[in-house]
Amino acid sequence: MSAPAPSTLAIVDAEPLPRQEEVLTDAALAFVAELHRQFTPRRNELLARRGERRAEIARTSTLDFLPETAAVRADDSWKVAPAPAALNDRRVEITGPTDRKMTINALNSGAKVWLADFEDASAPTWENVVLGQLNLTDAYERRIDFTDPKSGKSYALKSADELATVVMRPRGWHLEERHLQLDGVSVPGALVDFGLYFFHNAQRLIDLGKGPYFYLPKTESHLEARLWNDIFVFAQDYVGIPQGTVRATVLIETITAAYEMEEILYELRDHAAGLNAGRWDYLFSIVKNFRDGGAKFVLPDRNAVTMTAPFMRAYTELLVRTCHKRGAHAIGGMAAFIPSRRDAEVNKVAFEKVKADKDREANDGFDGSWVAHPDLVPIALASFDAVLGEKPNQKDRLREDVSVAPGDLIAIDSLDASPTYDGLRNAVAVGIRYIEAWLRGLGAVAIFNLMEDAATAEISRSQIWQWINADVVFEDGEHATADLARKVAAEELAAIREEIGEETFTAGKWQQAHDLLLQVSLDQDYADFLTLPAYEQLR
Repeated sequence: MSAPAPSTLAIVDAEPLPRQEEVLTDAALAFVAELHRQFTPRRNELLARRGERRAEIARTSTLDFLPETAAVRADDSWKVAPAPAALNDRRVEITGPTDRKMTINALNSGAKVWLADFEDASAPTWENVVLGQLNLTDAYERRIDFTDPKSGKSYALKSADELATVVMRPRGWHLEERHLQLDGVSVPGALVDFGLYFFHNAQRLIDLGKGPYFYLPKTESHLEARLWNDIFVFAQDYVGIPQGTVRATVLIETITAAYEMEEILYELRDHAAGLNAGRWDYLFSIVKNFRDGGAKFVLPDRNAVTMTAPFMRAYTELLVRTCHKRGAHAIGGMAAFIPSRRDAEVNKVAFEKVKADKDREANDGFDGSWVAHPDLVPIALASFDAVLGEKPNQKDRLREDVSVAPGDLIAIDSLDASPTYDGLRNAVAVGIRYIEAWLRGLGAVAIFNLMEDAATAEISRSQIWQWINADVVFEDGEHATADLARKVAAEELAAIREEIGEETFTAGKWQQAHDLLLQVSLDQDYADFLTLPAYEQLR
């Protein structure tokens, strides 16, 4: 008697979308189902391990490099695989969601790389998940164009040699995709995003002289990197492409991953392309993990924590040294400024700050950096051109002068700044505005001339939570309390209503966003990720 056929993925509670059958083919869904069967149990174990590690940090209020992997760090002989030609020069990377207009603009931007984002810059509505995949395939097939219904402006791709190389970012391990289920169990969003993209585009990208390249978000340990490596090995065999074709850049945006950079590169060494320094999520991770560690772990206003803060310098310089020691690219942080069409003075000041930031990264040894807007590409490009010249990268700069002790990465109290009342108000204002847009399906949102994504909301609500629970006293003598946060939130909501008008306010999700921000900021039981309760409300 033959074995029963494995059950297939079910599409659950989802309105049909135009052309979805091109993405959700039987063969592609069978591949995602196989990824789910093979790898979700390990993913679940690793999520449980995160909880255990967090409990250990709560008990000890410290972190250290892992004694059990000391041999990996001490062995100078291993390197990651050489970069493919399409990823050798990464001096400027632009980030953004995969809607049709952004897809064209990002590819045309003049940046070397586009981080095509299914994660923090994209609210995971079913429409964004499926049509984002379609937009990328259409771009590779050169059958993508867009006309803005408001302005009438048309967008089309430039010639192939002028387009950015795509590095796609799937969702983090913690998120589920409720619309795709196997035997009633939701498939991890990471496997859905990776699986659909890889299955449809791996060979197509090889034919274009590139390959399936990925950014891996929210990684917390080398064991999570090992899981991704095993997925890559399985996937390449499944579709019949050579091992090592996949390349992955890991975001070092959690404090625990900062202590395992070399081990993460080692686990992915046949598929590793580099590491990236992701600022807001990194700060969010510090608050999350050390939230009960006392006053010395209390962060000041987020805008006071620049990349020149001693503990942030330790993190970025260790990242450059680690990458170059192992032959990998080191990619710097985000310039999130959005140019104003109305205020030249605002632009002038912001452009100077962006230039200073990118000059610092280039001079520190980074091989490239991120921007959020096409107008910033030339500024970042100039900073890296000045240092790199004709060279594609500066991996030959080994930064052997850098020495980082375990305590340096968590020396939060080395920063001479304190939380302020204005910082609280800003966290509330940005949090409400971002969450409202996210609940409407927008993940990349311009707020106060900055491009914000989900990491912004995470650091905002985490700082409110931390300041209240640490009984922070602001400069005017007022204590950070739940009642004060509620008062500020009510005032911000009223100000938004006044600013946009009753009709627009009522049509939006403002009250819902206000309530959700207060829920995740004031609940004694700190939510691991804001996007988990938010996803329950995303329709």
